[in-house]
Amino acid sequence: MIDALLGILLFQLIGEVLSRGLNLPVPGPVVGMLLLFAILRWRGGPPAQLSATAHGILAHLPLLFVPAGVGVIVHLPLLAREGAPLLVAIVVSTAITLLATGLTVHWLRQRK
Repeated sequence: MIDALLGILLFQLIGEVLSRGLNLPVPGPVVGMLLLFAILRWRGGPPAQLSATAHGILAHLPLLFVPAGVGVIVHLPLLAREGAPLLVAIVVSTAITLLATGLTVHWLRQRK
């Protein structure tokens, strides 16, 4: 398990170095994840140890939502004050994203 975690963190570090070194507009962990994905695809899939470690991490994923929930409770007065504009921004940006995704998929299907 330690080897698999070390590998994941190593790819995150490589992604961070590449992202900062090449001044990419993408966060380093995303670059590292894409590199890890590419290597795993090239090798034909993840090794058993990495797969077991990933499943263990995913089993405890809900714990990562606890800090967000605490943040919401701590900033409840701010949310009460700024809730309406936030809600409008979330709804509008979600609608725009869904529309752009739908149009892109439609366009890609028409190209075939």
